[in-house]
Amino acid sequence: MAVQTTELAVVGAGPGGYAAAFLAADLGMQVTLIDPKPHPGGVCLYHGCIPSKALLHVAKVIDEARQAARWGVRFGEPAIDLARLRAWKEEVVGRLTAGLGELCRRRQVTYLQGRARLRDATTLAVQTEEGEEQHVRFAHAILATGSQPATLPEVPMASPRVLTSTSALALSELPRSLLVIGGGYIGLELGSVYAALGTRVTVVEVTEGLLPGVDRDLVSVLARRLERQFEAILLNTRVVAAQETPEGLRVTLVGPDGREGQQVFERVLVAVGRRANSAGLGLEATRVEVDARGVVRVDAQRRTAEPTLYAIGDLTGEPMLAHKAAHEGRVAVEAIAGRRVAFEPRAIPAVVFTEPEIAWCGLTETQARQQQRRVEVARFPWAASGRAVTLDRPEGLTKLLIDPDSERVLGVGIVGSGAGELIAEGVLAVEMAALATDLRLCIHPHPTLSETVMEAAEVFFGQSTHLYRPPARARAT
Repeated sequence: MAVQTTELAVVGAGPGGYAAAFLAADLGMQVTLIDPKPHPGGVCLYHGCIPSKALLHVAKVIDEARQAARWGVRFGEPAIDLARLRAWKEEVVGRLTAGLGELCRRRQVTYLQGRARLRDATTLAVQTEEGEEQHVRFAHAILATGSQPATLPEVPMASPRVLTSTSALALSELPRSLLVIGGGYIGLELGSVYAALGTRVTVVEVTEGLLPGVDRDLVSVLARRLERQFEAILLNTRVVAAQETPEGLRVTLVGPDGREGQQVFERVLVAVGRRANSAGLGLEATRVEVDARGVVRVDAQRRTAEPTLYAIGDLTGEPMLAHKAAHEGRVAVEAIAGRRVAFEPRAIPAVVFTEPEIAWCGLTETQARQQQRRVEVARFPWAASGRAVTLDRPEGLTKLLIDPDSERVLGVGIVGSGAGELIAEGVLAVEMAALATDLRLCIHPHPTLSETVMEAAEVFFGQSTHLYRPPARARAT
């Protein structure tokens, strides 16, 4: 049996894993990166973040082409070449995965394609694609195995009519009707893609609103648009059964009034969250602690209860975001290198890549209410933004959550076209403990959507140029 030794083994080559491996190599460590895929990238690049955003871009182009009739520019109904669309999506994925493979080689990171399982706290058994088993002995290992779509016992998950976030991105065909179970960001993003391509989409959400946990004033802007794009949005509704028929899946729904009803859908997408990939890792052969949800417990350095093993990303729980995993990976590597570091961000940005997008970071209004924390909220509606009006996207909103005593920016929320790009300024403001005055005095280019951040700060002082709103209280300026 082949045995190799390495200073650092990284199990999982997603955004967290390859970021960790590359930094470790840059710091002079001998690194082995292990993953079943032929190149680094993980679920995010192969079956998640990247292909979904490529398709969402297509959906946005279709939506804007239809909206252009308002501006006096008319296009015909789009003709969807599904095979070419799939090929373009795969081209995007192939270009990026090949690039990561080249970066791996240039950094002299040993890439081992296969599935890894811990034999003990310093040894991995790797089952290669050829069916051979290879052992890797390490001084330290970082576990970055990610997550997989959660399932529903009420739905026959083995049916070819049932999609997950992974299979939905394959775009094998365009169904006439699609039921999306789950009104979270995955369900809404994929539902938006299929709706733009011509599928009649119905969304069912068990709670009283879409995107549970996200501030309602942000969600309401998106919800109004989705109500026009989707066939139906069913809130306070749950799926209790699904039966396969020749026509499709006959789904039994229980609405807010407690009554049952049935509808038939050609396809059903289950988008009810993700679960950590901790099973099958061999953690029982170590002292690593796992909670009831399969999430690995770690400290501020991402170290597990086993001193040689670290864990990052989705494996360590919410929020399950690629950029959070990448940051954790770098923290773990620096800890292994002996540096004084800790994973303690004040603001992990989140983005829902629908149209309009929703983005937020730091403290939210929902959290402030739950914590009974006193904040002042300064809102700037995009109807007062010249740039938003020129884009025919005046429905957006930018808001700041501000400590009323120190005037420190605690959180930022944005809904509108391109909100995901705008939120980075909010992350910097929260992380750097910026004051509302700092944002107000930073000159922003005109006309841009970024001005809405500056003007939201001006709203706090009752001095927004393009929106008259008296200040909540007198302030020294």
